[in-house]
Amino acid sequence: MLHSRARLMLVSGYLGAVIGAGFASGQEIVQFFVVYGGSGIKGCILAGTLFALLGGILLSGAHRYKKSNYQNLLQIWLGERIGSIFDILLALFLFLGISTMLSASGAVFYEHLYLPKVMGVLLGYCLVILLLFIGKNGLIISYNVLVPIKIALLLIISGYICWGIPQEEMVSYVAFEVPGGQGRWVLSAILYVAYNFSLAMVVLTEYQTVTSRRDGIMGAILGGFILGVLVLLNYLALTRFMPTVIHYQVPMLYISGQISPLTKSVYTLVLWIGIITTAIANAYGFTQRVAHLLKIRFQVCLIVCMTLALPLAMLSFSQLVGTIYPLFGLLGILLLLSLLLKEGKDIVREIYYNIEQLYRTRRR
Repeated sequence: MLHSRARLMLVSGYLGAVIGAGFASGQEIVQFFVVYGGSGIKGCILAGTLFALLGGILLSGAHRYKKSNYQNLLQIWLGERIGSIFDILLALFLFLGISTMLSASGAVFYEHLYLPKVMGVLLGYCLVILLLFIGKNGLIISYNVLVPIKIALLLIISGYICWGIPQEEMVSYVAFEVPGGQGRWVLSAILYVAYNFSLAMVVLTEYQTVTSRRDGIMGAILGGFILGVLVLLNYLALTRFMPTVIHYQVPMLYISGQISPLTKSVYTLVLWIGIITTAIANAYGFTQRVAHLLKIRFQVCLIVCMTLALPLAMLSFSQLVGTIYPLFGLLGILLLLSLLLKEGKDIVREIYYNIEQLYRTRRR
């Protein structure tokens, strides 16, 4: 029972870190998978495989070195100097991510609830502080509460769109692909995993202290597998409305509105929860880093960091995403390469050693 609970906690953390505003809006899935037509299915499978593989490798490394924060792991993988530079860049992106998610909260309030943007920004600001005020436990508790709600609603709505609406009412998507898109689906899937895993790493390493090595690895692999299934499910739902969805900033809200106004309202809640969980992950990672560096209380640092993020949060959500996410993707690729080069060799060596020991035992 304890083993299952630990794995489920880690799965919730993984899903909560990756399935944020971009995923729930459908915009990420359209840009990275849907535009490649039929090849997008292969991209979804590749992304799910990478999420599972990298998650397992990350938790294996965290338990091997007994590290529960991403800064220490970066220094082990990249060396002290490069690791410190990488840490500063990642911290900067985490801070910008806080502003981006608060801006997204404001955009939902303004565009879909017809309320002032500042109301959405300030509500997100207060909720993140409230949920994180008790530190790591706040991160884990909020994910255990919010993530299952978000995933359940995503599955229900996406599943209904895929199988509850007659196929003849839809437009075939196969004819719609980006020019010259053949083969580019591989790079697109890798970029998608790269920038999402950079944020997930911040959250996943914190679970090292609350899971055993086996539970940590299995939980991360299971979380990666579920992520792949959700990406594929959203892809299938969105492709049924091609090419219309390409012209919407929030495609999933458009297609949920095709079911009923109530469904659209429910999905607005899903989108907002996705924004909050991503904001929580960004805020925790950045605040934990700054609090450790300046030797101040986490709670005090949290309030200061969240307040400093407010001015940027008043900028356009699409403007922030268009500027920050591509750069975050490049940083993520460097992280994935370092993780695979450092941990991948050790994992292969460990597997080989276990197989060899099993073979020798049987011969005896």
